[in-house]
Amino acid sequence: MKTSEIRQKFLSFFEGRGHQVVPSSSLVPGNDPTLLFTNAGMVQFKDVFTGKETRPYRRAVSSQRCVRAGGKHNDLENVGYTARHHTFFEMLGNFSFGDYFKRDAILNAWELLTSVYGLPADKLWVTVYHEDDEAYAIWQNEVGVPAERIIRIGDNKGARYASDNFWQMADTGPCGPCSEIFFDHGPEVWGGPPGSPEEDGDRYIEVWNLVFMQFDRSADGVMHPLPSPCVDTGMGLERIAAVLQHVHSNYDIDLFKALIAGAARETGCADLSNNSLKVIADHIRACSFLIVDGVIPGNEGRGYVLRRIIRRALRHGHKLGQTRPFFHKLVGDLAAQMGEAYPELLAQQARIEQVLKQEEERFGETLEHGLKILEGALQQLDGSKVLDGQTVFTLYDTYGFPVDLTADICREREVDVDLAGFETAMQRQREQARAAGKFKAAAELVYDGAATQFEGYDHLQTQSSVLALYVDGLSVDVVNAGQQAVVVLDNTPFYAESGGQVGDTGVLHSAEGHFVVHDTQKIQSQVFGHQGVLESGELRIGSKLQAQVDVAKREATIRNHSATHLMHKALREVLGGHVQQRGSLVDAQKTRFDFAHDAAMTAEQIAAVEAIVNREVLQNTSVAAQLMGFDEAVEGGAMALFGEKYGDEVRVLDIGFSRELCGGTHVSRTGDIGLFKIVSESGVAAGVRRVEAITGLNSLAWVQGINGLLSQASAALRTTPEDIASRIGSLQVQLKDVERERDQLKDKLASSAGQDLAQQAIELAGGVKLLVANLPGVEAKSLRNLVDQLKDKLQSAVVVLSTSEDGKISLVAGVTKALSATVKAGDVVGHIAQQVGGKGGGRPDMAMGGGSDVAALPQALASVQAWVEAKL
Repeated sequence: MKTSEIRQKFLSFFEGRGHQVVPSSSLVPGNDPTLLFTNAGMVQFKDVFTGKETRPYRRAVSSQRCVRAGGKHNDLENVGYTARHHTFFEMLGNFSFGDYFKRDAILNAWELLTSVYGLPADKLWVTVYHEDDEAYAIWQNEVGVPAERIIRIGDNKGARYASDNFWQMADTGPCGPCSEIFFDHGPEVWGGPPGSPEEDGDRYIEVWNLVFMQFDRSADGVMHPLPSPCVDTGMGLERIAAVLQHVHSNYDIDLFKALIAGAARETGCADLSNNSLKVIADHIRACSFLIVDGVIPGNEGRGYVLRRIIRRALRHGHKLGQTRPFFHKLVGDLAAQMGEAYPELLAQQARIEQVLKQEEERFGETLEHGLKILEGALQQLDGSKVLDGQTVFTLYDTYGFPVDLTADICREREVDVDLAGFETAMQRQREQARAAGKFKAAAELVYDGAATQFEGYDHLQTQSSVLALYVDGLSVDVVNAGQQAVVVLDNTPFYAESGGQVGDTGVLHSAEGHFVVHDTQKIQSQVFGHQGVLESGELRIGSKLQAQVDVAKREATIRNHSATHLMHKALREVLGGHVQQRGSLVDAQKTRFDFAHDAAMTAEQIAAVEAIVNREVLQNTSVAAQLMGFDEAVEGGAMALFGEKYGDEVRVLDIGFSRELCGGTHVSRTGDIGLFKIVSESGVAAGVRRVEAITGLNSLAWVQGINGLLSQASAALRTTPEDIASRIGSLQVQLKDVERERDQLKDKLASSAGQDLAQQAIELAGGVKLLVANLPGVEAKSLRNLVDQLKDKLQSAVVVLSTSEDGKISLVAGVTKALSATVKAGDVVGHIAQQVGGKGGGRPDMAMGGGSDVAALPQALASVQAWVEAKL
């Protein structure tokens, strides 16, 4: 029974029993920003189980794609070396939301396994939680499983087994006992039944877990019966496929056989049992589906996990001798196997291949260089089994070699990695970076007073009192004129830098002193530090003053910030839902926005984003912000950014067609933004693009500046702004004609020089002529034509010409055809190039090379005669 058939039979079986077939949700959880990846079938139903969400059905069935390669659920190190570990897998599951319970769940599972899949009943064992007499009775009395094949887990087994068959979502909340189903592979395979000392063997393999949610555990540990008990089951598709296909390893099922064959084809490895092929076959699934769901290789969060998996696959390809991009070529093999069940894989095949190929090309040089350095370090261990942390840090910091990849390679050599030493080196670098800073960061100041009340959403001026003062990082009671300081107020209209928006500037003024605020930073999450200089008078703790924000800067900043929200939404509409914020900087001049995307934006895409944003601006809708619970906000459609920390209560901003969680300051209406214009688009990291945009008066100044430049250019070209493009086109045509005439003249001059050079050839044994010459001032691209002319003229000859410019040497060697079997042009160039710090090569009759040691060139050329004579 093929994997695709097993999946379909599972879905059809439960659909026939009143279950709603629910498509697999994304690998990026939409209802839990704290979860790295969807790692179980129940994730998309989590809010249904907790009562936060209701659905029009009470029974569901799904085949959920899952990834376990980061955080708590991380199987990456074992993948490829064990029979059943994967980064990506499919979880078959049926669910009941307060509908049926233990009896139906157990009877349905048994019928599917024995009647539909045809597994022998006497090969199946089951476990129950040691206190779950109800489940035990159903298995024994209704299903008919003999008592000797029903094992109570936790009963007289000690603390190790106490929680094995009891599931909980967290320390508090829904929980309940489990019942597992195992398949017995027979006595020829080592291992014992679950709960026995030999349970870690491979004879008895768990295929299905039935979770019965029947309690709600409170904070005091008391378990209260749930009013509507639920069922959550999970059966790994790959595991049940191995059982039904009579193989012992998941990597021997039909799906993996096809992927392993593809990996063997692309790497040239003939041994299909090679573990590296298994790693590659597993990783192409995880990488492809992560890209389908919008994850892009990056340096943090989900993007970093994807990059780790890709690089691990590439490293195993490198182990097999494949140094060229190959991984992306397996996407077609995967689409052939899983495209029918997951059409989105077929729809995005070209994009997946593009993302993977770019990452392969980017990492190829790093991998090769890092492996050489790591290999050298391992050879110098002198019997030690630990690679020092400083070496690991150097590989990471200087050469970009991932720590986990270093650890992976060391593990294969049975060498430990000094991760503590690595962390020490990292910490030392952080401390050095901080020490190099001119001022002590606000976040490092010691403060234990009251929080700052932020009034800046509604006011740009407040009456405030000084709570604390700092000079050179130390707490003081008074600040004198001319001193740089940090001021903490009881309330303030100044926004402290966060969420990408820069801190406000302005003044703090009282009868005693005048303090200019250059920046506002957070000392603690609710404590604002006003950084600046006291221009006159003095400032004391307890001083009463007027806090006034620089209105013009604030207004310019909020225009850019509000435009950023609209731009983020527009980018997702134009480029796709995979676009996710990767960083931002909003100040009075611009908004700089980094986002996950794997290709440069086209001019048409930039224009489309500008049109969408400006349309929202012209609608001039009101901007609204409200406080609400985090879960309520996310359920209401607010975008939560992965990696950001949110409290239980969050601020939700509605601006135009955008709804995001944001604590920043904003315009009152979209029309306040003014003209929105993207002024640049570039790449800043692998899979991360950056746009810079301007609004309001900055946009007007930009348009006026461009118009002025256009007028100047058209005047210089003696045309009008409307005709400047055609004028430039005609000038380019003229320029190409001039360049062609120049090149023809240079070729004539070189040909003339060739006539004179032929006279300089010397005759060696057998009538062979040798011509070696350095030609200063001759362009490198002219040397090849000149060598061909000299070969024709000299008949039987070895010709070597060189030139140099700006410290760069160019070499060309030619050997006449009859002579090239004895003296090869590539060898001639190689002989010279290695003496001048370079390399070269080519055909036996024509070769090119180069170098950088100009001072060594005369001696290198002089050595050619003896070298050629030795060959003759």
